Amino acid sequence: MLAVLGINAQELQVKVNINHSQIQGTDASVFENLQQTMEQFLNERTWTELQFQQNERIQATISITVNKYLRDENRFECTALIQANRPVYNSAYNSTLYNNRDANFNFDFQQFDQLNFTEENVDNQLTALLAYYAMLIIGLDLDSFSPMGGTDVLQRCMVLVNNAQNLGFAGWKSFEDNRNRFAVINDYLDEAMKSFRQLQYDYYRKGLDEMANNAERGRTEITDALENDLQKAHADKPLSLLPQIWTDFKKDELANIYKGKGTQKEKQRIYDMLMGLNASQNNSWEQIIK
Repeated sequence: MLAVLGINAQELQVKVNINHSQIQGTDASVFENLQQTMEQFLNERTWTELQFQQNERIQATISITVNKYLRDENRFECTALIQANRPVYNSAYNSTLYNNRDANFNFDFQQFDQLNFTEENVDNQLTALLAYYAMLIIGLDLDSFSPMGGTDVLQRCMVLVNNAQNLGFAGWKSFEDNRNRFAVINDYLDEAMKSFRQLQYDYYRKGLDEMANNAERGRTEITDALENDLQKAHADKPLSLLPQIWTDFKKDELANIYKGKGTQKEKQRIYDMLMGLNASQNNSWEQIIK
């Protein structure tokens, strides 16, 4: 029985994609080995003490574009798009839980390196990057199933960021960039952004998960979540980019939830609020009031 539990304990099912088309004259095997090594590190490791069944594992993708590879230094300079999905109850639909670009996904890796990691001693940039996104994704997933359910994991993610300050790579420092790794986890844990954490539960668990049973009630819960949680988070910390990042990857889903449904008054309120939060996605918001 213990062996079975061990098999089912991992939380993540991550697919790593590496685009190295910009790199000429390098044996592709180094990139293939990197991909396999990253997937093994993320998927075969147990990140929490929680038990996840095979079908409960969090589906995620990390799509890496290698912009520069300095072979003599084993240095990779990359950008990465990190996306995690969450299944919606009683449906075949997967909703995006997180989607954000990391412009400084830079690290050192030599072919056939073994990735070792301890949270207390963060001494390798690649393992720090992967552990950061593993904990962030797991924390957000747990938040979507119970209010503030991911707090412990997100706090561990913040400790990791603090321990990664001396790695000598961009993305870990406060005030360096308002959407870097530090800024994202710091905002998730900021007391002023507590309503944004609450949004994860109200939107997914009370809203989307309810829509298969009762679409009207599910949409009403989503409206409440947007007006009470998302709007409040933006008002309480206007400089945080989390509401903008969230609406960037939720734009199509939100448009579909309201398009042709609900009262015109409700749709106008949502449209006005989303335009105030993220006017750059006005094409999607205009679908809501059609």
